[in-house]
Amino acid sequence: MKSFLIVVCHKCGGFLLAKAGQKIRTCPYCGVTVFLEKAKKVASASDANEASIILRKLKKDAVLKQKSAKLQ
Repeated sequence: MKSFLIVVCHKCGGFLLAKAGQKIRTCPYCGVTVFLEKAKKVASASDANEASIILRKLKKDAVLKQKSAKLQ
């Protein structure tokens, strides 16, 4: 089992980092309560450093995708 999960907020689409086994998390972007068992899981990591690297890449990719969509 991994130590950290990265999930997507169902309201705003922001990425959240949570410890494995954690049940709920408040989205830091929109403030909604996210129930982690129901949330879309996009990645997992064995430690905080790995989770941070994955989270930064996901955020960067999301920004690039938004910019690409605006250009079309």
